[in-house]
Amino acid sequence: MTKTILITGSTDGIGLLTAKTLAAQGHEVILHGRSTGKLEAAVKDVGGKVASYEADLSSLKATSALAEKVTANHDRIDVLINNAGVYKVPDPTLPNGQDVRFVVNTLAPHVLTTALLPIVPNDGRVINLSSAAQAPVHLAALSGKKALQDMEAYAQSKRAITLWSAQMAENHPDGPVFIAVNPGSLLASKMVKEGFGVAGNDLQIGADILCRLSLDSAFATASGQYWDNDAGRFGEIDLSQAKDVFRVLSELAT
Repeated sequence: MTKTILITGSTDGIGLLTAKTLAAQGHEVILHGRSTGKLEAAVKDVGGKVASYEADLSSLKATSALAEKVTANHDRIDVLINNAGVYKVPDPTLPNGQDVRFVVNTLAPHVLTTALLPIVPNDGRVINLSSAAQAPVHLAALSGKKALQDMEAYAQSKRAITLWSAQMAENHPDGPVFIAVNPGSLLASKMVKEGFGVAGNDLQIGADILCRLSLDSAFATASGQYWDNDAGRFGEIDLSQAKDVFRVLSELAT
């Protein structure tokens, strides 16, 4: 069955490759990016039945507007892949004091997903990009009241989205399915090249697992779990901070 699949951050890297893989299978893919030029290039590259939307996910206003546009133009989103992410930027502190890593990697997915839930069916899926790099979350940093170094902020933002994903699954026991995933360590993305100065591993490793998590029946009952693609299995999650992280994200979204 053809699915309608929205992928954030899909103008390059793992997001673009995942979009191309899914479109080649006949699915309707919705692309998202920050640059008009990159979006136009991605649409041509992906081919097939493609829609595209431009939005800067470091702005919650822009994120909400993105959700409104998608909802206005699409009756159903079968799969939402929250892929967009940032690691190193020249100035990580936004005008409101929040760290862009927490906003783009964690808070924007919360805002976008919550707004789109009315058009995501109970058997739909929300796939949230986590990482092997995770660290306990400083709630003050999540709230924009404590500054962190690049890796600290990135790792905590990825732990936060993993915990948020598990909490969303608990809050929505009848669906959709929420799964957090480490798609693979040091894949050959722009983020890895710029942040770590290495070429990285084959991006197809990450694209393949995102496609499987999105579509394979084997993951239809995996809501709330965390897939570690380095290990090729579900990983353990310490959920002790899950409710607090969810509470802070909900407060920040208002």
